[in-house]
Amino acid sequence: MEQFIEKAEVLVEALPYITRFKGNIVIIKYGGSAMLDDKLKESVIKDIVLLEAVGIQPVIVHGGGSEINILAEKLGIKSQFVQGLRITDEQTVEIVEMVLVGKVNRMIVGMINEFGGKAVGISGKDAGLITAKKKPPVTVVDESGIEKTVDLGLVGGIEDVNPQIILTLVKEGYIPVIAPTAASRDGTTYNINADTVAGSIARNIKANKLIILSDQRGILREMNNEDSLIPRIEIGEIDELVKTGIIDGGGIPKIYACKNALMYGVKEVHIIDGRLKHSLLLEIFTNQGIGTMIYKKEESS
Repeated sequence: MEQFIEKAEVLVEALPYITRFKGNIVIIKYGGSAMLDDKLKESVIKDIVLLEAVGIQPVIVHGGGSEINILAEKLGIKSQFVQGLRITDEQTVEIVEMVLVGKVNRMIVGMINEFGGKAVGISGKDAGLITAKKKPPVTVVDESGIEKTVDLGLVGGIEDVNPQIILTLVKEGYIPVIAPTAASRDGTTYNINADTVAGSIARNIKANKLIILSDQRGILREMNNEDSLIPRIEIGEIDELVKTGIIDGGGIPKIYACKNALMYGVKEVHIIDGRLKHSLLLEIFTNQGIGTMIYKKEESS
């Protein structure tokens, strides 16, 4: 009997958070190991379905980099990254779209529906959700300390977001699942970083929360030292953390996606460990907090 009482107490503890977030949109960026391990996949998807069942409105933006790497390798294409972004030529963008839209998106939608949710898969191209533009070349420093400019190819930035299709789906009780590909005004397909897409969508619909699932506890002060977690980062600290290399590689688009969202009205942003079972529920329904919270100081009047 004690174990049942404990379960009931957990539900009661979650009640204030359910009441607080009921009816609010939460953007969840889903990627990393949580998409590869079968048990973690099931855990994340069940968490998402539970959120919807208690009245929270989840919107999923997913990555799929590992799946893209696997197919690219099979086809003899070498994957190259600069500042966490995949250099993308015409052949690679076809692979990206094939994997993200044709495989990963379908998998997530199918699992949500299997566990009792109602999901609809879309990409940035659907209903003009995202208008892409070519991301400008980036400057990097090579091993010799020499600066060079790198053209990322068909890697896209975001020119515009029209969230009407998301708002319509949410209003009708569906869980949107979004693949991060989009087209420019001239019809060119671009590969867009999933963190960037999640941040921009959160910004444009003024989501209550943006949660990014990562393969670390959060932002670490020391690479590979999980005990060096930085629990809170004010957005004014971000540029210095990037400049000093504390945040690098794939962490760069993540942290700037968070900054973008906070600057334009998103209330809460978190980078949490997607390898931890039920990390979404722990973040939303407990007061302990996990991962790194990125926040914006309240402006005094």
